[in-house]
Amino acid sequence: MKLFPSLFKKDKTSTDHAIALDIGTEIVKALIFRISRDKEKGIVVGVGRSPQQLGDMRSGAVTDISGVVSTCQKAISEAEKMAGGLSVQQAIIGIAGELVKGSTITIHYERLKPEVKIDLAELKNIVQKVQKKAFDKVRAEISWESGWSEIDVRLINAAIVDVKIDGYRVTNPLGFQGKDVSISVFNAYAPLIHLGALQTIASDLGLDLLSIAAEPYAIARCFGMEDQTEFSAIFMDVGGGTTDIAIVRSGGLEGIKMFALGGRVFTKRISQELGVSFKEAEEMKIKYSKKKLPASKSQKVAKILEKDCQIWLSGVELALGEFSKIELLPTRILLCGGGSKLPEIQKALKESDWMKSLPFTRRPSVNFIKPQDVSNIIDETKTLNDPQDITPMGLANLALDLAGEEKLLAKILRKVVQMMQT
Repeated sequence: MKLFPSLFKKDKTSTDHAIALDIGTEIVKALIFRISRDKEKGIVVGVGRSPQQLGDMRSGAVTDISGVVSTCQKAISEAEKMAGGLSVQQAIIGIAGELVKGSTITIHYERLKPEVKIDLAELKNIVQKVQKKAFDKVRAEISWESGWSEIDVRLINAAIVDVKIDGYRVTNPLGFQGKDVSISVFNAYAPLIHLGALQTIASDLGLDLLSIAAEPYAIARCFGMEDQTEFSAIFMDVGGGTTDIAIVRSGGLEGIKMFALGGRVFTKRISQELGVSFKEAEEMKIKYSKKKLPASKSQKVAKILEKDCQIWLSGVELALGEFSKIELLPTRILLCGGGSKLPEIQKALKESDWMKSLPFTRRPSVNFIKPQDVSNIIDETKTLNDPQDITPMGLANLALDLAGEEKLLAKILRKVVQMMQT
């Protein structure tokens, strides 16, 4: 799989449409979208959703490939039907799970001849050093967490976040002189076993896999923060099996963290406490979130969820603690994902004392990401109105980045990554 493939190649099988496929623990979401001629907008023309079978996914990772393929087929067929029977082969697929890692690595490089202008060869050498350092760090981290010393990990997303020469921020370092060069690169990695499962799913579905993207990375990028140097926020995607957190500081993506607590945990608790099936508990949870449950049952569900919500909040605190060793945390939290609709989630973030041990300058504001906030994706179907729709929209937005013209630094990074993978 190529990291930055060429989207929408003009051959006999390609079109100007693609599928954004979000294979969630609870629901598969498929968006069919077309790229505008200037490649700056994505227009959604078809939407499909299909619930997963209980044993097919676990904590964001695929456990039964054939079962997931069947569910994906249903979601894609629904989207194709809404799109007027349009058949689409190209797809960008999201990946999540506890062993998907992402962080920004900064390397400081002292030039021996500061009076000499930086050329292409020197820049490639610096970027290569950053990538080697990042790979060694994330492989050691995943090996420690999984217990496997020789686990095979692969790079799935990479983006240059920041470049400074003698403390001065530049967007293109070529031609500049100076002594101290620092480059920050965000990298997202995943174990080969997870990537291989998604590649097999794409193959079984007859899809041309354009890219696999870390979902927190896609969500953070949907705000266009790379063009907003003052933008800082904490993104939280509360899915069915995991909670994915991304930190953006000063327009740059610092890192992503995931932990295996999501909406399915709350559903299981309701099922156990009330003695109902998982399906009934899920329906009850959804009605509760929409305030459509009778008052007597609503009070019972609220009490059941309270303890688990505090456990979830502890996971958030631990994850954010990994980012707070040096700098203050952003005071803006942006929520998405189906699990975020539980009233207890927003209430706990807003009202409890979970943030006292973390370096916030003040209590963070908590808001939902709305589909209209993803400004580069236009919904012609008028059906994207839910927090769980943000992830596939973020994937579609990422496809726009891949389809557009690459900037110089992105081209250099791509070439370096390809060289490291050979």
